[in-house]
Amino acid sequence: MVLGRGTRLFAGAVIAVCMVLMGPSAPSGLFAGAVPVEAVRDIAPNRVMTWNICNPCEVSNVDRAAEIATYAPQVIGLQEACVRDVEMIREYLESLHGLVYHVEYGSVLRDWGRCGGVPWNPGAFGQAVLSAAPMTDRVSVEYPDGGSEDRGYMAVTTMVGGQPVRVFNTHLAQRRQESVRAHQTGVLATEVAQHDRAIVLGDFNAVPDAPELAPMWALAADTDPGCQPPSAGTCETTTDWHSKFDYVFLRGIVPLAHRVHPTESSDHHSLHSDVDLT
Repeated sequence: MVLGRGTRLFAGAVIAVCMVLMGPSAPSGLFAGAVPVEAVRDIAPNRVMTWNICNPCEVSNVDRAAEIATYAPQVIGLQEACVRDVEMIREYLESLHGLVYHVEYGSVLRDWGRCGGVPWNPGAFGQAVLSAAPMTDRVSVEYPDGGSEDRGYMAVTTMVGGQPVRVFNTHLAQRRQESVRAHQTGVLATEVAQHDRAIVLGDFNAVPDAPELAPMWALAADTDPGCQPPSAGTCETTTDWHSKFDYVFLRGIVPLAHRVHPTESSDHHSLHSDVDLT
């Protein structure tokens, strides 16, 4: 049966209204039969990105996916990530932007208040890594002391710039918990040191010259050349309160260019880096 133009327009309007009403909580199968749109751009094979997506925040996962799609990195490390949100972000990246990613999780907390669900089965909260290439050898480690909230790191092996590399993603203890972060950084640095070549993404909740970051600076450099202590005066800030808390640490890898992007979707800016692994 051939539908008239008015009928088609009405059907399209109904679908649009449903998307608005259901928002980021729409079930993942809702548009399963739809053909993905053509990719807005090719994924940048040597680009990595870190972003604390903010939680709890009243933010649409459509907007979060659009922010990622704008820069189309090979690898994205997300912090403060609920599994359900990441599932929707990943689906929107494919269905709305034509960008296909694999996902691994480093959840360290099950929190109904942050991630929804039901009290007896709350959502999982922590880190996640999206990669255009498959990932292997995932580990998820909870720090012995998370401070005021459970925190941890995850690591995967994946491809960046056509080369295999170990990628870490972490979120350290909240501000004013310097001694806790110092211990967490020591745990993380011990693992990073096992690899001649590594990328460490994350929200470290500390400015570059904070003493607790010393173990990381001994192993790697941030992608921003203005952020190397003891002189970090030209460092770009990565938060709405004008502090540098977010890092792309590179060990055995050369940075080519980086950009910080303020966004209305989070109180942290997204940060991406193009790198050379050859």
